[in-house]
This record gives sequence, C-alpha cells and structure tokens, in this order.
Amino acid sequence: MSDQNSANASFPIGGGEMGQLIREKDWSKTSIGIPKEWQQSLKTTLNILLSCKFPMFLWWGPELTCFYNDAYRPSLGVDGKHPSILGMAGEEAWPEIWAMIKPLIDQVLEGGESVYFENLLIPFYRNGHIEDIYWTFSYSPARDNDGNIVGVLTTCVETTTDVYLKRNLETSERKIRLLLQQAPASIATFKGPNYVTDVVNENVLKLWGRKAEEVVNKPILEALPELKNQGIKQLLDDVYNTGNRFSASELPMQFIRNGNLETIYINFSYEALHNANGLIDGIIAIGHEVTDQVLAHKKIVANEEKLSMVIDASELGTFEFQFKNKKLDGSKRLHEIFGLAEGESINHENFVSSIHPNDLGIRKSAFEQSFENGILEYTSRVILPENLVRWIEVKGKVHFDEENNPQKVLGTVRDISSFKRNIQKLEESEQKFRLLADSLPQHIWTADTEGNLNYFNQSVYDFSGYTSKRLSEEGWLSIVHPDDRQKNVQAWNKSIITGRDFLIEHRFRKHDGTYRWQLSRAKPQLNQDGEIQMWVGSSMDIHDQKEFANELERLVIERTNELAQNMKDLANMNKELQSFAYISSHDLQEPLRKIQTFSSLLLENEYDNLTDDGKEQFKRMQNAAKRMQALINDLLAYSRTTISDRKYEPTDLNKLIAEVKMDLKEELKSHQAVLESDILCTLNIIPFQFRQLLLNLISNSLKFAVKDRKPHIEISSVKGLGSDFEMKRLSPSTHYCHIKITDNGIGFEEKYSERIFELFQRLHGKDKFQGTGIGLAIVKKIVENHNGFIAAHGKPDQGATFDIYLPEN
Repeated sequence: MSDQNSANASFPIGGGEMGQLIREKDWSKTSIGIPKEWQQSLKTTLNILLSCKFPMFLWWGPELTCFYNDAYRPSLGVDGKHPSILGMAGEEAWPEIWAMIKPLIDQVLEGGESVYFENLLIPFYRNGHIEDIYWTFSYSPARDNDGNIVGVLTTCVETTTDVYLKRNLETSERKIRLLLQQAPASIATFKGPNYVTDVVNENVLKLWGRKAEEVVNKPILEALPELKNQGIKQLLDDVYNTGNRFSASELPMQFIRNGNLETIYINFSYEALHNANGLIDGIIAIGHEVTDQVLAHKKIVANEEKLSMVIDASELGTFEFQFKNKKLDGSKRLHEIFGLAEGESINHENFVSSIHPNDLGIRKSAFEQSFENGILEYTSRVILPENLVRWIEVKGKVHFDEENNPQKVLGTVRDISSFKRNIQKLEESEQKFRLLADSLPQHIWTADTEGNLNYFNQSVYDFSGYTSKRLSEEGWLSIVHPDDRQKNVQAWNKSIITGRDFLIEHRFRKHDGTYRWQLSRAKPQLNQDGEIQMWVGSSMDIHDQKEFANELERLVIERTNELAQNMKDLANMNKELQSFAYISSHDLQEPLRKIQTFSSLLLENEYDNLTDDGKEQFKRMQNAAKRMQALINDLLAYSRTTISDRKYEPTDLNKLIAEVKMDLKEELKSHQAVLESDILCTLNIIPFQFRQLLLNLISNSLKFAVKDRKPHIEISSVKGLGSDFEMKRLSPSTHYCHIKITDNGIGFEEKYSERIFELFQRLHGKDKFQGTGIGLAIVKKIVENHNGFIAAHGKPDQGATFDIYLPEN
C-alpha cells in the first residue's frame, strides 16, 4: 500500500481537486490497477484532461472506468455522484442514463469516429434527485500505447439555462403577438428602414380598409400608396432615426376603403421598437378612429353661435377667464348674480373672495381636474353683499395652447338653490343619459347592485319587438338564445358577486325570429368610497364578424380540397411526362437509328455509284439525323431534371470535378485545355444532376473556345451569408455556397445573360458551333431543383463566367 501511495504522489501532476482525489484513491481495487501499472497513454490523457479549463470526462478500459476534471465537477451538483464515481465502472456510475449513452460510446469505440450533439437532453441524478439537463458535447476515441481505441474522451458544456431561456423567449414572443392581435386598439408593427408591415390586428385592417395579405410583409407606403403624400414617411423616418415618440389627436387622414378615398380622424402614436442590442429596428403604431367624435364636435362648434343666443336669453351668466393675466370678463347676468350694478367691475379677486371659505377646496379641485380633461364643473356657495348666501353652478370648457398649457376657460354661472339644484341636476343627468342611450345603435342597459336589470334603451325594444311591459313581464333572458342562457346567468352572477366586469358573447332573438350574435359588456359604477351603485352595460352586434369567421373557415377547407386535387392532377401529369420520356428514349430514336444505319450502308456499298452531289446529300442526311438524336437526348435530360426523384446527399464537389475530368479526358486533351479548381464546398445535393451541370458547363467552355487559344477553365467556391454577395435575389440571412466557373472562350454580350438559359436559344449558328440550345436550360433547371440561383456574365472574345449560389441545408 505504501508503494502505491509513493507512486501516486508523483502522478498526476497538479490537476486541482480531481488530481488530488486521483492521487489519494486506492486504485488496487479497480479493474485498471494501480497508477504505476497504467499505460503512458492513459497518464498523458489524464494530465491533459486535468489541466484543461473546459469540462472533460474520460471512460477508459473494458469497464469504461470514469475520470473527470475540476471544470466538469460542478455539473455533478451536490448530494449526487461526486466523488464516488471516480474510478467506478461506467455502467455502475451512470445506471439512469446508461441505455442512452452506451450506444454513443460503442459507436466511437467500434467506428473510431467522433460524435457531436448540441442541446441534447440527458437527465441524471444530482442535487438529491433526477434533473433534466441539456448538453452540448463531443465523444472522441482515446487510444492506448499501440494506437488501439480503449476509451472515450468527452468534451462537454451544460446548456440547460440556454435551452430554457430560448424556450421562454419563444413563448414570450408568441404571447406578445397574441396580445397585439386581441388588443381593442388598432395596432401594427413595421420592420426595418423600409417599414415593412410585420404584425397587424383586425382593428387596424378595418381602419386601413385592407386585407392581411394586401399589407403583411410589404412596405407600408407600397401597401397603402395613398399615404405617400400625407407626410407619413417623414413622421416614420423621425421616429426610426431619433427614437422620439410621435403622437397626434384627431388627425385627418385619407384611406382607400371600399374603393373610395375616405377622410377619417385618428388618435394615434408611433414609437420605436428596439432589438436585443438596444438598436432601433422597427416601429409600433397604435391608434383609434375618432371620426364620429370629431364630426360631433364640429357640429357642436357650428352650434355655438346659436347657443350664445340661447344663453343670452336665459338666466345663465357667462364668463371668460384668462389664466395668464387673471382677467375675468362677465355678462350682464353674471353681474346680477353677484349683486353688482351694471357699471361695477367684476374681477378674479372679488370673484374668488366671494366664494364661501368651506367651498374653496371644491373649486380648487375642480380646476385641477379641468386641466386634465378640459371640463370645468362645480357647485359652491357665494357670499354676496349684506351677507346674502346663494348657490351657484359653474360649468365651462378649458382651452389649451400649443404646449398644452391652460390658456382660458369659457363658462357659465347659474344661480340655484340647493334643493332645486339637486333636483334639476338629477333630472338633467337622467335625461342626458337616456337621450344619449336612445341615440346609439348599440343596446344599452343598466342594473341595480343586486343585478336586476332596470333600464333598456330604445335599441333593445326596436331589435326585439318587445314593449316595455312585455320585457318587464317575460324578463330579459327571454330574448337570449336558449342554448346561451345558462352560461349568461353564470357569468352575470359571477360579476355581481365579485364586482368584476361582465363580458360575454351570446345570441339575441330579433323581432323577426332570427338570432344574431352580440358582444355584451357591463362595468360597475362606484361611488367615492368604492362601493357599487349600479351597473351600466352595452351589447354590440358582432354577427357579421362571426359569419365572416365561419365563411373564412369554409373557404380554407375548400381551398385545401382544391390543393389536394391539384396535387393529384400534378401526379398524373408527371406520369404522362414519364411516358413521353420513354417514347422519346425508345420509339423516337429507333427510326433515327435505322436512318443512320441504312445511310451508312448505302454510302459504304454504293459510294462509287453516287454522284458528288448525291454523296453530299447523304452526308447532310446523316448530320441531320445526328442532330435530331442529340435534340431528343437533350430533351430527355431536361425532362429528367424536372421529374426525377430528388435524393439529396452530402457530396464533395472535388470528387465530382475529378469524375467530370475523367469523362472529358479525351476532349480536354484534344483541345489542350487546362481545368483548374480550388478546394470546393461539400454540399447536400443531388449528385447525378450536379454532375450533369458540371459536364454541361465545362463542355460549353470547350465548345466555345477561341480558335488558336488554349482553353483555360477555373472553378472556385466560397461560403457566406446572402448579404455578403452582390446578387439581390439572395436571402440576406441564409448561408450560401458560391460556385464560380470562368473560361477564356468567345464569351457573349451582357444583354444575352438571361436569354442563354432559355430552351433552344443559341447565340451562334449551328454551322459554326454544334448543339441543341438545351444544355444551359438543363443547368438552370438543376440549380432551381436545389433552390439556388445562377447568373451568367460575359465579354465578347474574353470569356464567360457562371455564378451559382446554392443554400446550405
């Protein structure tokens, strides 16, 4: 035992806590024996593992004995496996996950290849229980002194926190989008400097008079061109470039709705959206249409002159008070109310001084509130000469300057007694409520604190056809659809008990016996002590929206069936195309072969009997047959690029280039051509199609070589994001492999760069250059089969360049 401790004292070197535990452990009881007998490869591996600051774990020997370093130690937690699994057999140390990780270990031990996984769930026992833990790790073979694989070295990092953070972020984003869609306001978000519409809810689509597909993923000024001349771009630019919030009230704007240009009024705001780095990457717009309110306000303003005439003829005293200079101007009636002669002046000071001391606080509070909502209203007592006390009712409207500071107040003063004031105010309030409620198309109703409905506006009676007496006798539930009554009562009782808002969708019976969907809401009205005094509710017809949703669902099902039929038709068309390909490759070529065979026999056997003109005609006939056969073969190849099974495989392009060189060995040699290629990409492609692509392009370079100039062909590739390349059609965030094929042949003019990829298109006569005009069309089809893009550039007598961009997938 002392010999072992002596041997252990010098191995391993350092290694922190785990190095000390290895030195102190009695290894004679393990399958790998004492350190003195360990292979040098094991010692070297352990020294590297213990000195590494990255989490590492080692399984060694036939029992896969366990070793790990200090960086791995925190992953074991507390009240778990540490330090007991040091030197323990793998299956004994990790029983709860052995069935999961043993096949991975065997794959490395038997195959000799490393394996790698990202964010893989491997739960095990730690901190007193089994925990769900996510890992990113690599298993690599560990070898003995003779190079045999005897263990597995693990490099790993725990990613549990990252995985849960990503999940929470995705959940949060879904909730935000759902919240925006369900918000009662009109909401839209725009991304990027072009303000591409990203998220829209139903309210904003209704406001714009558009459908979602007409605006989503499109710049807002293109989707709504009528906004271009309304200064909206300048507002968006300012918010996007400065981050300053913009808001407007009752702003007139024009939208094309129902085919007509309509002017509406909107309260809205623009606010900048920031990405994770704090940079502005979009704008959120929130608005409400207030056209009805603005038009109503204009009507009020238009009637102010008439109102002034009425006021002059009434018992109201009118006044105008300027906040800045404290100037107060009052009417004749105002003087009378305050007991002043017509010639006596009234000013702010004697006005305020006449207010009863106990009511000064009421007046102050009323002014403070008016600065928020623009409405001044209060009642107070005033002490007039000879200590005469009167009650006055003051009402007015506060006007604000451009900086939203109170500028002046225009109002009226009424002389009333306390009893008359209370009665009149109650009657006026009741009358205003009923007048407003009866003028609205929505159903308005009220209920007492016990939930008993005690008032319905005229809209309810018009809709149901009930009289007030009948509705009182049969009860309001009689107009609710029988299937909705139970949930209606339950929801209403819950609101009465809890004091929370009432909200429900249900159906009301119309006077003609039909039912229509309604959205009903009710809010409790509270007194100053927070006690419920009554309930005020409304019901809005949403039947058309419901019908629209049902119709939309029907259309989706109908469109799905149409797509299924189209897929079936497409499959039949593919079968017919395959039949055509069979005829092209067999039946059409058979008579061509006979023409070529018989013409060859005639030339061979009757050559001397033919005139020179006959010999020339036979040769022309043979050439025509060859061209026809080439055309059929090229058409067949083109069709195969469309209908063949697309089996993608990871393929080394360097190997494909080597195969193409071998296929074109004689042609390259006869042209004395040089074909150079860099170390090319490995891509997930359809090998036989891409081999055809390379054959066609390289053959083209040989075919269109300049006479007396040795052909020189270069092939290179580079990987990068779409934004790294100059081709506009690429997705900026997608990774591509850019393959470039350049030659020094006859080239072409740039204006033909698109035309050369069309079927049967030739830039040169067939008497000068052989071919069917299909080769480059096949090349383009193959690139499109790989979801890629191809572009051609050329200069006459200087050569051509083909740029291919394939996405990495």
